[in-house]
Amino acid sequence: MSPHRTAALGTASMPKALSIFAMAISVLLLAVFGLDLATKIPFGRDPMLMDIGFVIAAAILGYLSWCTFREQR
Repeated sequence: MSPHRTAALGTASMPKALSIFAMAISVLLLAVFGLDLATKIPFGRDPMLMDIGFVIAAAILGYLSWCTFREQR
């Protein structure tokens, strides 16, 4: 195998790994800020608008990373 071919094989999995990592982060953010919005745990729901913004941003991040993951197949 030529060095160019092995280098291309090594970088092919990077977009998949990054999209899976982004999905995991979006689930984590959605859980933390959704839990804060629903039960006032862990932040006490002081800035409720911030919780709503982070939940929306986490949902958008999850959708975009899911679409990117599906394209990589």
